Amino acid sequence: MVACHFCCIFLDWQPEEPIFTVNVLKCDENTERGNWANKREYLLSMIGYAVGLGNIWRFPYLAYKNGGGAFLIPYFAMLLLNGIPLYFLESALGQFCSQGPINLWRMVPLLQGVGIGTVMVSLVISIYYNTIIAYSLYYMFASMQSPLPWSDCFSWADSNCNTGQCNLTQENTTCPPTNISVGMQSPTEQYWDRVALQRSSSLDETGSIVWHLALCLLLSSVIVTAALIRGIKSSGKVVYFTATFPYVVIIILLVRGVTLEGATDGIDYYIGTQSNLTKLTEAEVWKDAATQIFYSLSISWGGVITLSSYNNFHNNMVKDTLIVTITNSATSVLAGFAIFSILGHMAHIYKLPVDEVVTEGFGLAFIAYPDALSKLPISPLWSVLFFFMLLTVGLDSQFGGIEVITTSLTDAFPKVFKSKHGLLTLATTCFLYLLGLPCVTEAGIYWVTLIDKFAGSWVLLILAFFEIVGVSLVYGGNLFIKDMEMMIGKRSFGFWLWWRACWFFISPCIISVIWSVVTFVPPTYGGVPYPDWGLALGWCILAFILMWIPLVAVYKLIKAKGSLRERLKFLCTPSEEWRPYLNVHRGERYSDDRYLQKRNPSNTLEVDVNVISSSRL
Repeated sequence: MVACHFCCIFLDWQPEEPIFTVNVLKCDENTERGNWANKREYLLSMIGYAVGLGNIWRFPYLAYKNGGGAFLIPYFAMLLLNGIPLYFLESALGQFCSQGPINLWRMVPLLQGVGIGTVMVSLVISIYYNTIIAYSLYYMFASMQSPLPWSDCFSWADSNCNTGQCNLTQENTTCPPTNISVGMQSPTEQYWDRVALQRSSSLDETGSIVWHLALCLLLSSVIVTAALIRGIKSSGKVVYFTATFPYVVIIILLVRGVTLEGATDGIDYYIGTQSNLTKLTEAEVWKDAATQIFYSLSISWGGVITLSSYNNFHNNMVKDTLIVTITNSATSVLAGFAIFSILGHMAHIYKLPVDEVVTEGFGLAFIAYPDALSKLPISPLWSVLFFFMLLTVGLDSQFGGIEVITTSLTDAFPKVFKSKHGLLTLATTCFLYLLGLPCVTEAGIYWVTLIDKFAGSWVLLILAFFEIVGVSLVYGGNLFIKDMEMMIGKRSFGFWLWWRACWFFISPCIISVIWSVVTFVPPTYGGVPYPDWGLALGWCILAFILMWIPLVAVYKLIKAKGSLRERLKFLCTPSEEWRPYLNVHRGERYSDDRYLQKRNPSNTLEVDVNVISSSRL
């Protein structure tokens, strides 16, 4: 190993300028596409990509809503039955072919639209994440003053602002019982609506651009571009900070939170004595657990495939899968303790039940939690730390989303984009900035909520279903296992038994059952319903993601030759390009004459069907 690292360093000595330079490309196994500089950068990137906003503001609320500690039973069951098997599958696919989520489907050309759909998910979600980063930047900058601008009803507030008459000058802040009548708002809620968002009355009222958010959105785009300008070579260095700093903040907030009065009440509601095991009989609880696993691990977003495609061919992705998935879930649980300990203190000082101060999503991140932080001594410090944490977790997820887009384009058009990665990254972030401008208008929060509702929820289940069926049933699960053994070596039948059970039966069945119980609830924000045209636009977003599956399949069927049966057989057979990227890793199974495939001038296919069929048994 030491000798290998020594050989990876190319020392260039120039007498007139006596310095040493390191040629990092010499370390790459795949010099054409590049590899991660080391295993640490890959794992940190994968953890940073997985650990996102869903861990901070979605999981704690879901746990509280679905029975507290009892929710951990379906949550970890879904992690074991769905999350880990699908994460392993995506990691192995990307590593095997060293290609992005579109070229990956050379293994089943008929389903290449699934790959395009995952890229579209990343494209749409990147607009959403870029806006969240802009919100976090604005609040982080606003936190750098004392008192916090949302700690009281200052000049920006209207007559409906209610402070609760808290005494903020004492160490142990207390407030009289809050009795906010209809139409009354807390300072944090008014600050969020009137100052940060300048929110309009509905999606129908677009209003003007909120310029402080537009500038924060621009700063977010600049940060992302700078981090990704050299691809994984630069982002791999940035994640040393962005992937680890959130844990520092979570631990700091947790230590501070558990020392506050009322913290135990918050933790009891989160995962303690308030647990309700009877919730386990409700299908909604299991659905929430499964969708949270998909959302949190970013399954079907294309990022797992993309980031793993830069691994060395013989990397042990089994161990990586366990490290990333378990770390991700443990982070969700840990973040919940930090969040609910401080919310418990907030309930204590307002003399309210915990369930009256708990919310999810934007309400937790930009209303409830800032309100709680404003009641702490040295509140600007805690506020800056919290929003900087939101910034870093958002950036990590954004890195992965942008990399999905640029990698897919580079793999599809290597002659055009291979030598222009920096320019492609800049063009992508500029394009996303322009698409994000409607999200920083006065109606921006309605656009962001619409994207979250239609692009970041159950559409992932559809893509995951096609993905697992395409690999395990069409391509052939046993053939896929042989591909993995080319990377990690032979394994016993017992080792693969569990993975076979999940890929062939358990995971597809669970996804199908969850899909059958999904009910559509029209989105609202702040109690404001969406107009019919807004809902229609939401369905168009969903259609934009999924339409590629049938469109690409139909297009390929039309272009293929022969009878319908012959076309289907041809398009369900791996193409000639499906193989390990480097010749040295292909072996006999993926030599140029595999499957005895030959294309004649008329573009028909001569296939030895017996060879193909026997390879799938």
